[in-house]
Amino acid sequence: MDFSRRAMLGAMGGLVAGGALASLSGNSMAAPAMSEGKNGHFAQMGGEFSWEPKKLVAAECAPVAYDGYWYKGFGCGYGVFYSIVGTMAEKYGAPYNTFPFSMMEMFKGGVADWGTVCGALAGAAAAFFCFFPRKQANPMVSELFRWYEKTAFPVYNPGDAAQGVKGELPTSVSRSVLCHVSVSTWCHKTGKAANSKERSERCGRITADVSIKAIEILNAKIDAGKEWKGALAKQESVAGCTSCHGKGQASDMQKGNMDCTPCHSGSSAVADKFHNHP
Repeated sequence: MDFSRRAMLGAMGGLVAGGALASLSGNSMAAPAMSEGKNGHFAQMGGEFSWEPKKLVAAECAPVAYDGYWYKGFGCGYGVFYSIVGTMAEKYGAPYNTFPFSMMEMFKGGVADWGTVCGALAGAAAAFFCFFPRKQANPMVSELFRWYEKTAFPVYNPGDAAQGVKGELPTSVSRSVLCHVSVSTWCHKTGKAANSKERSERCGRITADVSIKAIEILNAKIDAGKEWKGALAKQESVAGCTSCHGKGQASDMQKGNMDCTPCHSGSSAVADKFHNHP
């Protein structure tokens, strides 16, 4: 299914209809005003965070996320983001269908194959920030990322619609939001190569898994409004490390909320920061 073409056609239809109505009603359907910005910069149509979020049905969006992962090889960030904002575009038209969805390919492989943050998570976070400012979106991201760290993936199974390999796949818990760690942990456990069809299928299914959880969080946020709070507590390692290395502490050198243990657990591959620590 050509999602980009569908979004483009929807946008074109909205523009044509809007133009016709504007001509009949004296610009009553004119484009939203631009925000002022500052010193000639930063103006934004409709103002910052002006898009209204819509509730979605996760079970309907999961196959879209999975198919989006495979669509032209655009990958996990594209799949998750399209399953949220693209689904809104298909259902409601503008402004959601004005987004250049293909730019989300940048998240593939942990941002241009650098293995940093999992692209599926980045796509979901980007979707959250389409609608909510940092103080509201950050708790949503934290809930999603903490869930990802402790979940055995993949969960989703597309059945006969599988585009890589069919059947059940082995799972692993990455304890990390990094693409590099997530993929390497799974490959080490399963003996599958990072460039194998099985690994690609695994990431396609994780794209659907992240979409489902992200939509669950989005719907809960829409219902609860500014009062929404996530259910998952800060990781034990993060709480422990930041007691010394967090903001305002004696050795303020740590930034971030990732589980510390994958990189500092004392394994043969990483530095030991949990034993004989000064």
